[in-house]
Amino acid sequence: MKKIIKYVTAFFVASVILNSCESAELDLNADPNALTPSQANPDFYLNAAQEQFARAVHVLAEVGAEVTRIENMASRDYQNAYSPSFFDLTWERSYQEAIKNLRDMNVLAEEAGLRYHIGMGQVIEAYTITMLVDYFGEVPYSEAISAPDILNPNIDAGGDIYDSTLGLLDQAIANFNATSTALPENDFFYDGDASLWIKAANTLKMRLYRNTGNASAFNSIVSSGNFIQSTDEDFQFTWGSNAVQPDTRHPDYAQGYTDQGGGDYQSIWLMDLMLTSNDPRIRYFFYRQSNATPGAPGVAPNEETLACSLTTPPQQYVDGNYAYCSLPNGYWGRNHGNDEGIPPDGLLRTAAGVYPIAGKFDDSSFSEISLGAGGGGAGITPMLLASTVDFWRAEFLLGSDPVAAKPFIISGIQKSIAKVASFGSVDPGADLSEAPTAGDITQFILDIGTAYDDAEGTDKWNIMAEQFFIALKGNGHDAYNFYRRTGYPDDLEPSLEPNPGAFIRSFFYPANASSNNQFIVQKSGVTDQVFWDTNPASPAFPPAN
Repeated sequence: MKKIIKYVTAFFVASVILNSCESAELDLNADPNALTPSQANPDFYLNAAQEQFARAVHVLAEVGAEVTRIENMASRDYQNAYSPSFFDLTWERSYQEAIKNLRDMNVLAEEAGLRYHIGMGQVIEAYTITMLVDYFGEVPYSEAISAPDILNPNIDAGGDIYDSTLGLLDQAIANFNATSTALPENDFFYDGDASLWIKAANTLKMRLYRNTGNASAFNSIVSSGNFIQSTDEDFQFTWGSNAVQPDTRHPDYAQGYTDQGGGDYQSIWLMDLMLTSNDPRIRYFFYRQSNATPGAPGVAPNEETLACSLTTPPQQYVDGNYAYCSLPNGYWGRNHGNDEGIPPDGLLRTAAGVYPIAGKFDDSSFSEISLGAGGGGAGITPMLLASTVDFWRAEFLLGSDPVAAKPFIISGIQKSIAKVASFGSVDPGADLSEAPTAGDITQFILDIGTAYDDAEGTDKWNIMAEQFFIALKGNGHDAYNFYRRTGYPDDLEPSLEPNPGAFIRSFFYPANASSNNQFIVQKSGVTDQVFWDTNPASPAFPPAN
């Protein structure tokens, strides 16, 4: 109980600091109502920055998951899928409420010798700014937090930001290796363990080296052994279960677990892939409120609750033999690009499960979800995982040595399954006798290994990519990066729209940023490629429709 009270209190303090520092754009003058560095407590700044960093990551992670079919994208075309204004709050959280709070904290932390605080802030800043590069391309950085001296910060080249970030991570590691006068009151990631922060810093470097194709630097970190290798070292933000004043729950739980029923629709592509392969993670990812989906084999269609159950699949679905509209066994979701209205299916459609949002474990009870059900939202936002590192290592090897790549693919799957399965106990009311057995898990891994061995041509890439995407449930950032780097899986479910336009290679700049900063010129479309994305232009690459 003491830990929960401390957690909720920290979130409340963070919300107070954020409200006092809130502003609409990056380049405003200082808020006269805000605390100055000389007035504030470094822990308050750090509490606020950690929470707002997690919320910014969550939004972009969800977007990355949607365009790669891990989650459902509700737009008929890519150009209009995400408006510039959609990203305004995330942009503000990233710059104003994460990076700026951390820079202000440093004024006090340096005077007090709080090297651990500074190191945490540097890793968070590095993650945040490189995330913005990966999604938007060239963004402000060197002049970003300079108001009132610079009200229109210039943009920096993505490669320059990556280079600066690598140096910042080196500084963070040095700070974690130094003696700090005190630890933070709240370290929501590693609870005061500097060695784990160093591993996270090195693992973030590995992401940057993977994106730029720097195998030598990547493998140098591998050789050091000082990176995230086991799931108990994963870099992730853990949410609470408090619903009000403040709401500390996982954002997807807060939206999806209400007395009116589910939130976002679940991805038919992902559910079908996991269902047909007997993936042991499916009961953790998805919670079925109904045991039958209209239009599925042996189930009557229903125009009111699932209109597509009475329609003919688009030709591209017929040609590719893709699952359309209705899946067996009550898996009720939507196909990529479905922008229909919302029928009265809130207490019927499949909801997000116990992993990663701490909803309900699917024990075939088929009860309706409700406020507070399952784990109450005390889930995680995964950011850098041990399983992800294994898939990165496989990617470097797959093109030249598929045999050498296989053990890393299998290891990534095993780590993912173990992590996901550990969430069964998060739902105190679950009947875990329905959980997959050790034999089920072993058979699944053997089946994937056999399929990989038998695969020819590009199918090994497809198998690896599908398993990587499944392991990234909860954060599609690395799936979005991987898809642009490789173009796999090249057999992803197409959009319902026959001609949805070119795939999103980077997103529109936020509306506030482009309107208020003369150096941020809004893009004409979503085909601008970030600096490390050197593949052919869309729509030929990636092969998404």
